[in-house]
Amino acid sequence: VQIGGLPFNKYTWLVTHNSFSIVDSPPLPGVQRLTFYNQEDSVTNQLLNGVRGLMLDMYEFNGDIWLCHSFRGQCYNFTAFQPAINTLKEVEAFLSQNPSEIITIIIEDYVHTPKGLSNLFARAGLDKYWFPVSKMPRKGDDWPTVNEMVQQNLRLLVFTSVASKEAEEGVAYQWKYMVENESGDPGVKPGSCPNRKESKPLNSKSASLFLMNYFPTYPVESDACKEHSAPLAQMIGTCYKSAGNLMPNFLAVNFYMRSDGPGVFDDLDRMNGPTLCGCSTLAACQAGAPFGSCRNITTPSTSPVTNTAGSMSSSPVGGAGTFSGSVQFRSASTSTSPNIWDFCLITIPLMAFLLQKK
Repeated sequence: VQIGGLPFNKYTWLVTHNSFSIVDSPPLPGVQRLTFYNQEDSVTNQLLNGVRGLMLDMYEFNGDIWLCHSFRGQCYNFTAFQPAINTLKEVEAFLSQNPSEIITIIIEDYVHTPKGLSNLFARAGLDKYWFPVSKMPRKGDDWPTVNEMVQQNLRLLVFTSVASKEAEEGVAYQWKYMVENESGDPGVKPGSCPNRKESKPLNSKSASLFLMNYFPTYPVESDACKEHSAPLAQMIGTCYKSAGNLMPNFLAVNFYMRSDGPGVFDDLDRMNGPTLCGCSTLAACQAGAPFGSCRNITTPSTSPVTNTAGSMSSSPVGGAGTFSGSVQFRSASTSTSPNIWDFCLITIPLMAFLLQKK
């Protein structure tokens, strides 16, 4: 099977919701941050672990563009995280070190300075990877293949929530190219997958990308364990049907490493397998074999994680059940006691996106 030989819109990629809103990220000096958290490790570590899409909220703050988890379009010192360029430089470093990888950035955009976004990405050194709007399919047509995007070094897709930015700055208006289900609690209601109000209907044929949100309105770290088990798999099926039997291209979640079972990466393998090789999961694909020739595989085995004083680290991703870097895990309560380990497994099975080879 040629993993990179299909159009970009034939794959499913993992997206982290509010990728910058990281547990234990230091607040501004002398400020107590008051906001919700959605992730547990750095953006660099997310990318190393197979995340290929970042949802970033960008605001004007302190004379610059900041990542902020705020409200009513205003960033405050108690909702601010850091200047956006810091995270974008992490993305640039990853792209430069991994020349066959593609990253998508989806911006909730509260930047009003003319050319603010385009100048920001240029300062971060990301303009050389920018996939131009002029090459984006406008009527639901297929995207270039992954291999073509890699060969042309057009490996960064950027979307904004502000329509005028497309003409003014060349930043693609998200709702022109992408459909999306409701975020928050409406997006996790069993048996229902309504489209977001800004989005065309999920079964619209005029947009070739489909982003599936799956996270509650109020994120709770320990609850993600059960959310990323059977309920997520069931919702993927519901949204697949709502989109006219179209598999989501992006799966956006909180706390992506948490699960009571095989977890988000196993779901991604099962979403990609049928398209890429005609097998029920990517793990069953065989290089060089005819479409539909599948290996017999066993269900990924998992075992409870042991507490290691609140943090874990292992070798870089490359096999089932491993992740890279060091992550702190905390309970959903105000207590810092490590009680989240009850039945909560932190697993990353076989990575679909590390198989993206020519």
